[in-house]
Amino acid sequence: MLMHNWPITTTSGSAADRAALPGLEYCLYRCGMRGDENRVIDAYVTWLERSSWTVRREVNFVDFYAERGDERLYAEAKGRTTSPGLDVDTLYGQLLRRMKDPKPGVRYSVVVPTSALNAALRVPAWVRDRLSIDVYEVDDAGGVHLHS
Repeated sequence: MLMHNWPITTTSGSAADRAALPGLEYCLYRCGMRGDENRVIDAYVTWLERSSWTVRREVNFVDFYAERGDERLYAEAKGRTTSPGLDVDTLYGQLLRRMKDPKPGVRYSVVVPTSALNAALRVPAWVRDRLSIDVYEVDDAGGVHLHS
């Protein structure tokens, strides 16, 4: 019988145990979870375009920028990750640093998969309201849902 001496998961155990499978961790990041951000972005962009928004990706260091009449929208998205709380906190920091458009009608969006929704909603609603930030969930079927 062939026996292996490494952890079953890469999220538990000591740092030495987690380091035993760098190839698997890399594959989970690059092959699965990293690609999920594109799924989240594609679903949200399609949803915006169906509502007559014109969308451009990777503009002014945000994941995408959209316009509809006098309305403007800057958005950051995250896909599924092994650390949704940390990654959503990073997303908020990125979005806050990139708020450079003080004109009326500007909104900012945090776009996350269902697995990161609770982390995105940790920022109190009154704070998000004052900063014109909306939280959108992209479910596993590609549906987009606004959360207040």
